Amino acid sequence: MSLSMDAGSTRMTVTVLMFMLAAFVLISNTFATRKRLAVLSAFLVIYGLAMAMFGLVQHFTWDGRFYWLRPTLATSPFGPFANHNHFAGYMELLIPLPIALVIAREGRGEMRLLYLFSAAMMGVAAAASLSRGGMISIAAGMMFVGLLGLRLRREKRSSRAAMFFSQAVVVIAIMSVIAAGIFWIGADPVIKRVTEGRGASSAPAGETFLSSRGWIWRDTVSMIRANPILGVGLGAYETAFPIYSESDGSLRVPQAHNDYLQVTADAGIVGALIALWFIVAIFRTVSRGVLSSDPLLAGLALGSGGGIFAMLVHSMFDFNLQVPSNGLLFLLLVAVASNVAALVPKEKFARQQASRLGAEEHAEAAVVRGGM
Repeated sequence: MSLSMDAGSTRMTVTVLMFMLAAFVLISNTFATRKRLAVLSAFLVIYGLAMAMFGLVQHFTWDGRFYWLRPTLATSPFGPFANHNHFAGYMELLIPLPIALVIAREGRGEMRLLYLFSAAMMGVAAAASLSRGGMISIAAGMMFVGLLGLRLRREKRSSRAAMFFSQAVVVIAIMSVIAAGIFWIGADPVIKRVTEGRGASSAPAGETFLSSRGWIWRDTVSMIRANPILGVGLGAYETAFPIYSESDGSLRVPQAHNDYLQVTADAGIVGALIALWFIVAIFRTVSRGVLSSDPLLAGLALGSGGGIFAMLVHSMFDFNLQVPSNGLLFLLLVAVASNVAALVPKEKFARQQASRLGAEEHAEAAVVRGGM
């Protein structure tokens, strides 16, 4: 007897989770100082720009081979990804970071221009991938950055309305450049994808939500009802799905295309509550990190939170977090947000020490003047 309907798949999934946990611990300990976080932020901005440029170049020169070398039968590739939705998911994790650094006023003028250019190119590449989920999630991430950015500390006091206006200007500028880039490379496929649900992908004309994802969600809910407490077992979704599905079984369904439903199906209510606790803990950490008086740290916390939020939105209708590259980048942002939040109390202690020393020096000076 086993708690899992597919013990072999559960063992494999637990092994993957252990490696992901080890990677998270390694990342957390490697980027634990401000200096290393500064190097990481610069790398992520340049890396995101390079990935966007590569994705666009390969898209417009696509000859059926990844890196122009390896043939593939993938039906909707983009960049180095076999699925255009997963490329968009990768971009949505990175786009909020340079925008947040600009809003936090990190770096000099030329660096901010680089941040804006990088964010714009990543947005253009994500839009060119024709992923509707990616477009929605990027918009959600930018809204998150704009709203939570109101909590940023400023060296000079300014009204909340002025802060909101300055952040809105940054977001609108990015959206304008992305729109210009889309029109430059050709807006028709993007507009058609958004309005009609069709584009360069292999999705058939007239495809409805029920015929694409709706029936999978419906059968996944049936699976959850039959195994509400502990689920069917981690990684056992594909094996268990045909038992509860109303389809004829001709289609292989390895994912629910909704990570929240799949977590609940795999691990039951227990797993769903753990996932909920994890999400709440992440955003409490992000909120604490945004309060840093250091523009770099505050921008990193805000940008990481924006990328995490965008991915959590996308997870409602896709399975990006089950793709190792996207999952690792997600954990990297979680580690960055956690390390920034850990540095905030140290900043506060340093400020208190500085103010205390200043007060003591002032008192000593007053005593000296009184003695004279």
